[in-house]
Amino acid sequence: MTKTVFFLCLILLAGCSQRQTAFTTDNKKISVYTTADKTAYRLARGGTFEFKPFGQPLETEPCIFVDPAKTFQTLVGIGGALTDAAAETFAKLPEKKQNEVLTAYFDPKAGIGYSLARTPINSSDFSSGSYTYVGEGDRELKSFSVAHDLKYRIPFIRRAIVAAGGGITMFVSPWSPPAWMKDNNDMLHGGKLKKEFYQAWADYYVKFIKAYEKEGVPVWGLTVQNEPMASQKWESCIYTAEEERDFIKNYLGPTLNKEGLASKKLIGWDHNRDMLFHRADTLLGDPQAAKYLWGIGFHWYEKWHGDSIFENVKRVQEAYPHANLMLTEACNYPFSWKTMNDWNWGELYGKSMINDFNNGAAAWTDWNILLDETGGPNHVSNFCFAPLHGDTRNGTLHYMNSYYYIGHFSKFIRPGARRVSSSSSRAQLLTTAFLNTDGSLAVVVMNQSGQKIPYRLWIAGKAVELDGLPHSISTLVSTLVVN
Repeated sequence: MTKTVFFLCLILLAGCSQRQTAFTTDNKKISVYTTADKTAYRLARGGTFEFKPFGQPLETEPCIFVDPAKTFQTLVGIGGALTDAAAETFAKLPEKKQNEVLTAYFDPKAGIGYSLARTPINSSDFSSGSYTYVGEGDRELKSFSVAHDLKYRIPFIRRAIVAAGGGITMFVSPWSPPAWMKDNNDMLHGGKLKKEFYQAWADYYVKFIKAYEKEGVPVWGLTVQNEPMASQKWESCIYTAEEERDFIKNYLGPTLNKEGLASKKLIGWDHNRDMLFHRADTLLGDPQAAKYLWGIGFHWYEKWHGDSIFENVKRVQEAYPHANLMLTEACNYPFSWKTMNDWNWGELYGKSMINDFNNGAAAWTDWNILLDETGGPNHVSNFCFAPLHGDTRNGTLHYMNSYYYIGHFSKFIRPGARRVSSSSSRAQLLTTAFLNTDGSLAVVVMNQSGQKIPYRLWIAGKAVELDGLPHSISTLVSTLVVN
């Protein structure tokens, strides 16, 4: 076979593959699921709608334009954090409510199908107190033990894994090394890791991962440090970009490889979008550090200083298209029962998730999946909201609208889905879209305005006529027409 014929065959095979997986509107309807303010709609299924021929839209006709042939990043998963606070709250609930929590989050049919989870290494602010897994001054880590976590956290994670169908993509993050490894001799209030403990701290990650996996908790990945530029009143540790780069390339990366953990996905930064590009550029711009990195994680808290800087996610994706991006933490605060039902809490999630996915994020992770009636437990009174709150005084659960907003993504956009081109002709309507591995198309449309907006979902000359209710989010899912 000549080279020319060989390459022609490859092209034809590629074309056949594309035709087999391409989405068309033929024999398809759209099912609509909606959550809306001032209604009882919470992931409520509406009717099914047929595609009809529809040519060039006019400027007066709002449209959501989707081109399923234009594909982008592959979704790793959507989920939340399984913290000490979540586990302790869970343990205080009646068995029936515990099962409800697990179903609500991890069952893809009866719940919202979380497929991704994060858990801390050592304590965080969302623990009842500070702790580590080694004794004072044990630089050889001979005393290392995760026995502390066997009381609440590990049993909770095991049950979540079962509820998720036997598998969940889990990544882990440290808030602080042990106090004796730091220059301020304190797990709290920032401080830095002493250079003489760089290797011991790298070994600590390995000990943690192997201990958790021995307890039946598979670990998919890890971040280098939670919020490495924030000196907090809770567990924290500061790394400049250069310090994080050097720790990765000289200690953590080589140690993971040496210990047989090279397959674990290493994630840098794990802090806000505001300084995302600078940190990513420093880490990924160094080939010796970049070779160990799966990607870059980011948080959303810069929005509290004004507004979210979504374009910084895109800047990293443009500069380093082979690196993965994921939101690793988000939550609303400060906690108050008086504002629990404010609709803006859910809309902040919808706006962030749509923009982060459209700018290249391959995964999205909320913070605590469950907190108690105080917004804790939290040992430094940093009380926050979670999508579900368990009132441990009377054994009840309260669902925030953020639970439903997240569910409009996690329930219908499954791991392995490819993002496809989706755009809106109205600023009030935000949208993103994914093509799932089963061939179904999921289009999320969020109406930020207080007015109902009729619009059309337009794909390749055919359209479905729909209504965007005031302050609502809808997921439009393609279904086969059954004759």
